[in-house]
Amino acid sequence: MGRKIIVDGANVAYAEKGERGEPKLANLLAVRRQLQDLGYDPIIVVDASLRHTIDDAEQYETLEDEGVIKQAPSGTEADYFVVRLAEDFEARIVSNDQFEPYLDRFPGIAERRVPLMIVDGVVVFHRLGPVED
Repeated sequence: MGRKIIVDGANVAYAEKGERGEPKLANLLAVRRQLQDLGYDPIIVVDASLRHTIDDAEQYETLEDEGVIKQAPSGTEADYFVVRLAEDFEARIVSNDQFEPYLDRFPGIAERRVPLMIVDGVVVFHRLGPVED
């Protein structure tokens, strides 16, 4: 696999909402696929609560069971695990979140963060190119 990159799953799931404003599993799959195409090994981290609001709960459960989606322990904030894993793996973070509560403890967050947009299912990353050898 390629270089690790951490995906703030809840943030990405809400990047383009479903018809009723619900988070979309398709967003996570599209981001994962595009990151893999660029040569990255994405680690998708989500809050435990996402399973209750996501638009395709059945497929979500399957992806979690397969280890594609990593769920933070119930009662904890996934953001902590996102920034901690990024630190541990020296990885970038795909998210539109600023992670303000963690800036003092993890000062490199701003440089690691890769904002994105999803429009009609098309994923656009801000300043993220293919993994360089």
